[in-house]
Amino acid sequence: MAAAKETAGLGPRAAGRPPPAPRLVLLALGFYGALFVTALCWRLLVDGVTPWRATGASHAWPLAGRIASGLAFGAALVAASRVWTARTATGSRLAAELGAIVAGLTRGQALGLAAISGLAEEAFFRGALQPRVGWLAASLLFGLAHFHPRRELRVWSLSAALAGLGFGALFAASGDLVAPALAHALLNGLNLRWLARLEARRVGSS
Repeated sequence: MAAAKETAGLGPRAAGRPPPAPRLVLLALGFYGALFVTALCWRLLVDGVTPWRATGASHAWPLAGRIASGLAFGAALVAASRVWTARTATGSRLAAELGAIVAGLTRGQALGLAAISGLAEEAFFRGALQPRVGWLAASLLFGLAHFHPRRELRVWSLSAALAGLGFGALFAASGDLVAPALAHALLNGLNLRWLARLEARRVGSS
């Protein structure tokens, strides 16, 4: 979730108190709304097409297949992130830092952020950018969009780039944004709330 960078300095490790969740939500709504409009206008004005369909795709997979593949890939990413967090010090530190950023998010706020971030980021990076710069470059730029100079958060950029490779491949193979947007939204939705709960437990036990 790229907009989380905007509030990275507000976490309890930086300010001594949780960031106000409504501010995070408002920042994200503005950021992702602008990103989605940019993707839409870019493809419509420059290429004369919408960003939904993959370039060169004669037809998309059946809708059921796009939905199933998106949910399956998103669930696989969630499982991989939980294992990484549980079994590695790097993953545990990243989860702690991201949890500090999203502390206080309610279930509804997490789901709303997941939906808009999944749609907007996929529309921009896969729907608008990937047809122009290619699968690999779009994935690397997606990773760079999640870069943060704080040492504890730098690995976030690498994990985002790896996820972007999967989203981009799913976009090209399935024919449109349904599968990657669902996968992205599921990953964000489950992990945002999970990270917020981890932080609440950490603060409660300290």
